[in-house]
Amino acid sequence: MSQIVSILKYEEGYRDVPFIDTLGYPTLAGGIKIGPEGASLASYIFKLPQQVGDLWMQTLIEGKIFDLKKRVPVAAALCQCNAPRADMLYSMAYQPGVKGLAGFKETLNSIAKGDFSSAADSMLNSLWARQTPARARRQAAVMRSGACESYRGLI
Repeated sequence: MSQIVSILKYEEGYRDVPFIDTLGYPTLAGGIKIGPEGASLASYIFKLPQQVGDLWMQTLIEGKIFDLKKRVPVAAALCQCNAPRADMLYSMAYQPGVKGLAGFKETLNSIAKGDFSSAADSMLNSLWARQTPARARRQAAVMRSGACESYRGLI
C-alpha cells in the first residue's frame, strides 16, 4: 500500500504561509510551487490550512502518477516496483517533476531490469542527490531494499 502522502509530508514539511524555496520559487504547504522563480512574496498574502494543503498535495500526486504511466521508460520501471519503490519514484516526480524524473534514464533502465542496487547507486550519483543528500540517501535505501526502513519512525 502506498505511503506517498506520508513520505512527502515528512520530506517536504508543511508551511501554511508562502515562502521562497531553496531554488527561489514562491512555495506553499508541502512544497507546492505557486509562482515563478524570483517572484516576490508580496503577492502571496494568505494562509492555507493543512487539511486543504494535504488535499492539494494528494491531487497533485495523482496527476503526476497519471503522467508517469504515460512515459514508457517510467512505466516500464514502475512495472518492476513494489509499493515502497514506486513511492520513491512518485516522490522524485513530485520534487523535480515528471520531466525531471524522466531524466534519470540510467536509474529507470536499472529499475526496469530489476537491478535495484544499480538504480540506487545511480540515484545517489545525481544533481538531485547533491541538492538533497539526506532525502536521496533515504530514498535510495528504499529503492535498494524494497522496504521503507529508512522512514521507520519518521512517517
